[in-house]
Amino acid sequence: MAQTAHVRPGGIKAKHQRLVLLAVALVVLVSAALLAAWALRNQASYFYVPAEIVAKPPEPGRAVRLGGMVAQGSLKTEADGVTIAFAVEDGKARVPVRFKGIVPSLFVEGSGVVAEGHLDPGGTFQADNLLAKHDENYVPREMKDMSREQAEQVMRETK
Repeated sequence: MAQTAHVRPGGIKAKHQRLVLLAVALVVLVSAALLAAWALRNQASYFYVPAEIVAKPPEPGRAVRLGGMVAQGSLKTEADGVTIAFAVEDGKARVPVRFKGIVPSLFVEGSGVVAEGHLDPGGTFQADNLLAKHDENYVPREMKDMSREQAEQVMRETK
């Protein structure tokens, strides 16, 4: 007896139909990934340190993050009372920054900061958001005057 291939209505073999469906699904998946990557290309927020932003500044208006230390003596509050100007440095370069809003409680001169925003055509970083960083030796304000033993006692009591 001769074997006959199972042919679906319309003349396509079942095996070929599965291959066509697999190829279509693969094309759709790759297309969706490319479309998502294209849509997100301008949403990515790149991280720069001052030396990088001075050497090769991003185009004005592009959303980036600037990280470094708040330069000593650079923090100034402007006349409106809500805008501050300061400089971020990394030991190699300084970038002037302006921010309008409420600053984080850990934001002080000499501390680490990550500013999210964009570089204006004049070379000043316009921050929309500030993230203050503390060092690994951070101690809450309430525990700053306690001895190590007292702090450990408080930690045991709060568990």
